[in-house]
Amino acid sequence: MHRFKSIAGLLVAGFVLALALPAQSQNGGTSVSAIESLIRSHQYDQALESLKTALHQSPGDYKLWTLRGICLALEGNNPGAITAFDRALAISPNYIPALKSEVQILYQTGDRRAVPLLERMLKADPSDTTGHEMLAMLEARAGDCHSAVSQFLLRESALGDHPTSLEAYGYCLFKLGRTADAIPVFRQLIPLLPGQAYPSYDLAVLLAATREYQEAIQVLQPFLTPDQTDADILSLASQAYEATGKTPEAVTLQRQAIVANPTDPANYVRFAVLCLTHDSFQVGIDMLNAGLKHIHDNASLYLSRGVLDIQIGEFEKAEADFKMAEQLDSSHTVAAYAGDLAIIQRNNPNVALAKVRRQLKAHPRDPLLHLLMARLIMMDGPDPHSAVFKEAMQNAAAAAEIKPDLVDAHSELASMYMSLGQYDRAVKECRMALQYDPSNETALYHLIISLRHTGHEEDLKPMVKRLAELHKESLQRETDRKRFRLVEAPTPPAPSAAGH
Repeated sequence: MHRFKSIAGLLVAGFVLALALPAQSQNGGTSVSAIESLIRSHQYDQALESLKTALHQSPGDYKLWTLRGICLALEGNNPGAITAFDRALAISPNYIPALKSEVQILYQTGDRRAVPLLERMLKADPSDTTGHEMLAMLEARAGDCHSAVSQFLLRESALGDHPTSLEAYGYCLFKLGRTADAIPVFRQLIPLLPGQAYPSYDLAVLLAATREYQEAIQVLQPFLTPDQTDADILSLASQAYEATGKTPEAVTLQRQAIVANPTDPANYVRFAVLCLTHDSFQVGIDMLNAGLKHIHDNASLYLSRGVLDIQIGEFEKAEADFKMAEQLDSSHTVAAYAGDLAIIQRNNPNVALAKVRRQLKAHPRDPLLHLLMARLIMMDGPDPHSAVFKEAMQNAAAAAEIKPDLVDAHSELASMYMSLGQYDRAVKECRMALQYDPSNETALYHLIISLRHTGHEEDLKPMVKRLAELHKESLQRETDRKRFRLVEAPTPPAPSAAGH
């Protein structure tokens, strides 16, 4: 059972706190006790009229401003309430009823203006564990997991029946690389959300990340039914079964994932990884062909098929697939270097080019700008013998000269030399890239294609095997990065003060 209070209940709690403090004396015939009585009986309009009179006579009375804020909030006028609380806090910055009441309103919408107010509250009362939990939730939602975890730790013992906070705490531990600490948090979360699959799924992700595959299977087992349509659950279970040596089960589950979601390229690519692992290259190619019938423009499908093509010696097909993958992925590679992609995203590369040219005039020794210029030009697929292609090559060469360890500049040059049929030069650039980054998959497949064109096929066998390994590793990293689920929901009501 969630021990959460409604916003109205929290404001009434703030109102009760205000009553516990010494009341003001008469204000021109209008007493604070009379106003309090009106609020208790839900006569908010009459209470506001009385407060208007009282504040006219005592505009510096922060308790009256706090009562006005509470009354407006209970009427649903949150902007007016915040203004009233701000007036109270301008007069008495540490007045707890005003601080807590305004925090409750701001917290409901995840408004970051609540953070300094919470910090002020906690400075006045460091033992306010509810305040620590609220601050932790706001920090978590802002992506500051370091700050969030430090706050959650001060409330940890009371998180056991606050599933939203518990989930945020576990997610932040995961984001900080503290997977082992996150696992018990998600174990605790599962019984709090009966009927929900995602806490079990997330726990299984964490267990797989720590190579506890058998336990991951046990967690997922209740969901592995013939009618399961959640492809992520099926795919994760497939990975766990494969890791425990149960390849037939892994293949069956990954096929089921593809059937469940035939338009997700990741499902086909994960099947291809199984085929790479077990030397079933043609089976993987056939499955990727099926995927490309559903999804025509996904770079990862062409890249994976190219890697499989190479394994069976289909170098021409592999080269065509790699070129298509790079064509389709050009906007992504540009995105990696562009500081402001608004123009590019509006599909106006000419304006983007003009902008980068201006930036290069101001910063002619910036290697990333030169590389960005090269890639923007290459997005249009210029003729290799054209002037613009030459300009792109000059920029890529400048990037590599200014910053020799800029691996992508060497890889870009290699691709350009391959387009010109200058494979010896492409080999040189690939080797330079791999010198700085031995795990660069793009440089390696460029090198394999280029070596074959130069007649050095005797060097290919270990490289082909290494490419398969790198491809599996990169796909697994991408899978791990995207796999964890965080259910986004509106900011929950503030935790109750129980447990203080």
